[in-house]
Amino acid sequence: MRKENKNQLIDSLTDALANNDNFYIADISDLDSESTTKLRRLCFKNDIRLQVVKNTLLRKAMDKADRNYEELYEILKGPTSILFAKAPNAPARMIKEFRKKSERPVLKGAFIEETTYIGDDQLDYLVAIKSKDELVGDIIALLQSPMRNVIGALQSGGQTISGLVKTLGERSE
Repeated sequence: MRKENKNQLIDSLTDALANNDNFYIADISDLDSESTTKLRRLCFKNDIRLQVVKNTLLRKAMDKADRNYEELYEILKGPTSILFAKAPNAPARMIKEFRKKSERPVLKGAFIEETTYIGDDQLDYLVAIKSKDELVGDIIALLQSPMRNVIGALQSGGQTISGLVKTLGERSE
């Protein structure tokens, strides 16, 4: 590969790292062409961008980026693929689903919104991570719950009071 091409690839990777808060580093080696095609289709379906990269070029791109990726340097050995996604748990779910039929891809590490996860044993934890929108929805539901209970109590209490007043009114007659 010519030096100009390498520099373009490093710049492209640097831009991708800067524009994505979530990415996974995985090993997809040992997959045959049919399985690789299925994996790429699954990535496309789940809005995940899969790119096979050279470790040295990825490390240079990480060095040029504004964030600190030093914890990920130790996993940049052997075959490496990088998966970019908007949702923090989308690649983990996709990997878990794909591994029902295959032993690969193996998760080497992940960078999720300024937090680094190293090792394949983190996959179950990463699947459970909620996106920002899901967390906001959960908080709104928690905040609405007490208000709904108060409103429900007031509405039922109003019916009870009106029933008592009506009963007392009928008794007097």
